[in-house]
Amino acid sequence: MRSVYILLIAMIALVLATCGAETTTTPAVAPTEAMMDEPTAEAMMDKPTGEAMMDEPTTEAMMDEPTGEAMMDEPTAEAMMDEPTGEAMMDEPTTEAMMTEAPAWQQIALTDVRTGETFTLADFASRTVFVEPMATWCSNCRAQLGNVRDARAQLNSDDVVFIALSVETNISNADLAQYTEDTGFDWTFAVATPELLQELTNVFGRTITNPPSTPHFIIRPDGTTTELTTGIESAEQIVAQLQANS
Repeated sequence: MRSVYILLIAMIALVLATCGAETTTTPAVAPTEAMMDEPTAEAMMDKPTGEAMMDEPTTEAMMDEPTGEAMMDEPTAEAMMDEPTGEAMMDEPTTEAMMTEAPAWQQIALTDVRTGETFTLADFASRTVFVEPMATWCSNCRAQLGNVRDARAQLNSDDVVFIALSVETNISNADLAQYTEDTGFDWTFAVATPELLQELTNVFGRTITNPPSTPHFIIRPDGTTTELTTGIESAEQIVAQLQANS
């Protein structure tokens, strides 16, 4: 019986010895997560991070690069001063250019029979011009011109000009000048040229060539004209017309 116990004890000791050997000798195990091919700490320090891997410019490069505003092609202060403003860029006419360009008939040369000086109706731009077609033989013309003389005395000659045009294109300057001396009409008289008379007929009609109807018209300061007026008018009527068209 004792031998049986000894045998059991021996078997137990053998089993325990076998288990101890298995405990101390660990078999090869599958690689853990730590055994995966991970970079060393040094390698991780050398390897750029996700942000560092982005191709970002250095501080110096960022300073050298133009900003969004600098990249816009903006003129310098000097260049902006040289550039015309919106108002300057507008092609604004001068005061002279704003006046209506004188028609061709106003630019036909005439001669003042009293002074011998050459002039055109366009020479009086910016002034009001009263034009009275007439003839030396016309009694109605003489009566009308008498009223013109009285109206002229009431107005400033710097603002209003009076011109009498003889529709007798074949009369001499000397004869017309003598007429002014005989009547005391001491303002500008001139003989209308055939060209001017034709142009006036085109603009105002044939009535302008009929002296007894005492035709007359006004050239405004801007070069435009009134319609042709006929009939003998008083000095007051003439003054009122001139003031209304000045």
